[in-house]
Amino acid sequence: MKLWRIPSFGIDKLELIDAPTPKPAAGEVLLKVHAVSLNYRDLLVTLGHYNPKMSLPRIPASDGAGEVVAVGDGVTRIKIGQRVAGIFMQNWLEGPPTAQKQRRALGGDIDGMLAEYVVLPESGLVAIPDHLSWEDAATLPCAAVTAWNALVHAGRIKVGDTVVIQGTGGVSIFALQFAKALGARVLGTSGSNEKLDRAATLGLDAGVNYRQVPDWANWVLEETHGEGADLVVEVGGAGTFVSSLKAVRVGGTVAQIGVLTHTSESLNIVPILHKQVHVQGIYVGSRADFLEMNRAIDQIRLKPVVDEIFTFDKAPAALKRMQSGAHFGKLVIRVS
Repeated sequence: MKLWRIPSFGIDKLELIDAPTPKPAAGEVLLKVHAVSLNYRDLLVTLGHYNPKMSLPRIPASDGAGEVVAVGDGVTRIKIGQRVAGIFMQNWLEGPPTAQKQRRALGGDIDGMLAEYVVLPESGLVAIPDHLSWEDAATLPCAAVTAWNALVHAGRIKVGDTVVIQGTGGVSIFALQFAKALGARVLGTSGSNEKLDRAATLGLDAGVNYRQVPDWANWVLEETHGEGADLVVEVGGAGTFVSSLKAVRVGGTVAQIGVLTHTSESLNIVPILHKQVHVQGIYVGSRADFLEMNRAIDQIRLKPVVDEIFTFDKAPAALKRMQSGAHFGKLVIRVS
């Protein structure tokens, strides 16, 4: 089989090699991977910015979907021929996170999905909704579960609430889709008017170009009659966190997810106190969260937004596209 691996950090250092097809041991499943999607984390891992001390070589990419082609002894829940996706953290099956549950994250702690075949524990897989293509299903494990947790568990979004999304990457677009399905109003920021127009076709109620309106938090306050948003899906990181605190309502929630931007300014925590803001870090979610989300996706027939599909041999080009920030929604690599 063929696989991509990181022998040393850097996109141009990625190498495509031949390797023996693995065999499942007891409790394990052999998966023929059909599609892999990329997250910003995969770019950071490849560049060496996520964990400079990560053991190399490493197969990158946490998110993939495929077909079960063999099972080891004792496997009862997963069947040959089943369409499945791997969960992001192979140890986190249910309940609240712990240090132990957050170990064994695909494409970081352990080898990821950017290979023609992978072996995973039976417990580390979930069935994918029937209406989704391989490419659609590959987008779910990280970005979709993260957005689901931000809205449903951290934000507890209900009909009539206001949600703010930042940008138009994978997490933000899933958050838009889930928020609209929950009956919320969604406000969005982007550095591109074209992307805002495209987001409007998915239900974005109002958008602002942060390059033209740097004080987008004040715009959110104007759009909410001075109240602020119920939830800000914070993917920008340190460079946008202060604006998110300004944009959220008293008693609202900032779901802290991304690390896209940085700042040299000190953090003023007074707004957290005065506005009694709930700041919740979101680090994907459990297998149980994935299953819950899939039931909702199946019921509302949600279709993920895929910006571009790359062939397997063009994996480095896909990462460079991610690096450019030009994409809208998800970037996918078709494996087979």
